[in-house]
Amino acid sequence: MIELAERHTFKLPAQCRSLIELKSSDDVEQLVFEEPYYLLGEGSNTLFVDNFYGTVICNRLLGVCIEEQEDSYLITAAAGENWHNFVADLRVRSIDGLENLALIPGSVGAAPVQNVGAYGVEVATFIEQVTAWDIKEKRWVSMNREACQFAYRDSVFKQNPGRWLITSVVFRLPKDWQPVTHYAPLNQLQGHVSAQKIFDTVVEVRQKKLPDPKVIPNAGSFFKNPVITKAQLDELLQKWPDMVYFPVADNQVKVAAGWLIEHLGLKSAFVGDAAVNPHQALVLINKAQATGSDITQLALKIMKQVVDASGIMLEPEVRLVGQHGLVQLAVKK
Repeated sequence: MIELAERHTFKLPAQCRSLIELKSSDDVEQLVFEEPYYLLGEGSNTLFVDNFYGTVICNRLLGVCIEEQEDSYLITAAAGENWHNFVADLRVRSIDGLENLALIPGSVGAAPVQNVGAYGVEVATFIEQVTAWDIKEKRWVSMNREACQFAYRDSVFKQNPGRWLITSVVFRLPKDWQPVTHYAPLNQLQGHVSAQKIFDTVVEVRQKKLPDPKVIPNAGSFFKNPVITKAQLDELLQKWPDMVYFPVADNQVKVAAGWLIEHLGLKSAFVGDAAVNPHQALVLINKAQATGSDITQLALKIMKQVVDASGIMLEPEVRLVGQHGLVQLAVKK
């Protein structure tokens, strides 16, 4: 068995049967995908809540190619590249568009899976193509934005875990850059707003709000911000007039899950060494020696209290991996 604590940022004690580090796309076709297996990037969105009795395949493919076109830049990045380093390098090169997504943990290959987003920007907006090995059909596929079926924190890759091993992502970033600043705190920026100013502000805010996983093990936002109907919202506003929410469609709004957790007095909640981050209730942390059981019990406790009080079922944004693969958490309404 191989230790996994250092392979995911929550650092829970767990082991796997075998581990493969993929460093060349030429080796992909030779891989044997024997069930159970799990595809892993930098482990910033995965929690191994138990020993995994299968093979973990770590994507370590590297390389970035930039092609300048008349009205845009076409950037091909290997899936194993660190996401923040990739965003920061583009900023240095004055290639703008991804600055709102700075300091999001993880790899380039994980970005389309989650359709990562922050401060009013989703990565799907800029994805031109995803290249992947179709494990089921044993063939290479190139999927455009439509084929990826992007939605809020969702994609065809997330809906079919383990089906595709992403090897590279192509981004198209227009030269006609427009700042996106309608989300707080970016909406407080004064005067001419540059991409560098947005980048610096996002990094500063994230560093203040979110604990460094190298210091305090965590996986960033643990829960998705739930999307509800306006009718549900109106009912909840009668109970909680100051509830935080954001419009997302004609009849839908996104509720701040962190506000719900904090409002229900769960900011100090803990089970064993798993706890709610006192500075940002949407983040759960490993205070020292948390176990998989600690974190799942804490998550279920939060989900139960939220659904009892609001009727809203919180859904983990992180992936929980147990003995034989993904573990789904749910509580009764």
